[in-house]
Amino acid sequence: MIVPSWEIEPLETERDPPPETGSTFAENARTKARFGREVLARDDVWVLGEDSGLEVDALSGAPGVLSARYSGEGATDGANLQKLLDELAGQATDRQAHYVCELVGIDPGGTEIRATGELRGRIAEVPSGSGGFGYDPVFVPEGEERTVAELGDAWKAQHSHRSQAARAFARALEATSSVE
Repeated sequence: MIVPSWEIEPLETERDPPPETGSTFAENARTKARFGREVLARDDVWVLGEDSGLEVDALSGAPGVLSARYSGEGATDGANLQKLLDELAGQATDRQAHYVCELVGIDPGGTEIRATGELRGRIAEVPSGSGGFGYDPVFVPEGEERTVAELGDAWKAQHSHRSQAARAFARALEATSSVE
């Protein structure tokens, strides 16, 4: 089995992307992949949909699929981060969390392949670092003392939930007989 060499291109369309109304990251990623297939109107290429976010144990999994709009539609990273810290105020010990990334690929024949990546860690009490985006200034991965924002892009490229999902997707491709 040979895994194809891919060139990933962003979808360029004048249509608005589909709303993220799924109750899971996988549902949202699948919706995006299907939207990509529809907009491309081609069945000779793969399409890939992605959705990701942060789940905090003490908040019963919130912000979850609402990570990008945790403090409301059109929310900024700073507002979402502040809401998270406000909701965890007083939680000195139970700050466990994990980033999740779901990828759904649709091959030229319409078969879907799904892969998941996860990065476990905890939420710091105060933001630190200037790299990354979203919740990176407060997310401290397991085995680390610094936030993802402090660890930098090279670290993220190797260890993030997205990089783990990409590796899982490559393994799923290798295991699929539809890839030639």
